[in-house]
Amino acid sequence: MTKFLLTASVVALSASSAVAGGIDRSGQGIGILFEKDRLVELSFGYVSPDLPGTDLTGASTGDVARGYSQIALSYKQDINDKLSFAVILDQPFGADVLYDPSPLLGNTRVDASSYALTGLLRYKFNENFSVHGGLRAQQAEASIDLRGAAYQGLNGYSVDLASDLGVGYVVGVAYERPDIALRVALTYNSEIQHEFDTVETGPLGTVSSVTDVSTPQSINLDFQTGVAKDTLVFGQIRYVDWSSLTLSPAAFAVPTRGASLIDIEDTTTFTLGVGRKFSENWSGSLSFQYENRDDVLVSPLGPSNGRKGVTLAAIYTQDNIKITTGINYTVLGDVDAEVGTPD
Repeated sequence: MTKFLLTASVVALSASSAVAGGIDRSGQGIGILFEKDRLVELSFGYVSPDLPGTDLTGASTGDVARGYSQIALSYKQDINDKLSFAVILDQPFGADVLYDPSPLLGNTRVDASSYALTGLLRYKFNENFSVHGGLRAQQAEASIDLRGAAYQGLNGYSVDLASDLGVGYVVGVAYERPDIALRVALTYNSEIQHEFDTVETGPLGTVSSVTDVSTPQSINLDFQTGVAKDTLVFGQIRYVDWSSLTLSPAAFAVPTRGASLIDIEDTTTFTLGVGRKFSENWSGSLSFQYENRDDVLVSPLGPSNGRKGVTLAAIYTQDNIKITTGINYTVLGDVDAEVGTPD
């Protein structure tokens, strides 16, 4: 029997996207690998950010974070009693930032996107212990414009990073107690190296080169357990090594002495929630998210840091079809965007 799971999310936010620096978007979840039987899962959502600000002249920078859609498609199947596999297509990282015309940062822009195809195998030693792992192929591209007096001699600089395909890996281990719906899964996602064909234009001239960029490694700790009849507590701790993400194209690196266009602090995101089955067809969940906030000085290309959010979801199940709808509201901490100069 094949089950079909459809997830639709309308996400309304008070600041940027409900993710680290507006860049970590999918969370690289692998939950489908632990579902029963054969399953197809389609999910889509829309994020509507609201991230206004002002520069040091008092001019408005506008709503700098742009709305975006998220789509994912997954398939899981058992091979035998011990071995199963899953294929997951998602959009793990992305950025869409544009400043309104203003003296210091006007028309600064970043547009980055990625798609990842992950193939996973899971082997069950017994009903309690299992291991999982596989490969992830990731396509990414980006373009950045630095505009405004704050960039001084780099005002007018642009860089385009052509689409590139990189490969990484996923490994993990899980412990389960089916009698109490307990599951704890630890998953490591490796960094993925990209070699972007790069064209830089503007005050530094026109330079073509190859830029090496690695998307960050991360660790997900997922857990759930039954606490009462038809009631489940669940959560996640996700750590992302953002400090290893550097972008320093050849021409840009000369006057900046190898500085990076991107500067994001490492993040640890906590999620805790409860799910409840109300009837044979209806269930729901409520969860809370918290992300640590470190440095309040951030890059204008990733103008957010730290967050608190709440997600409410309703699930309808009929035969072999499950439909989940949800809404998330997130508040991000205030930050100061600066371009790396002492002032």
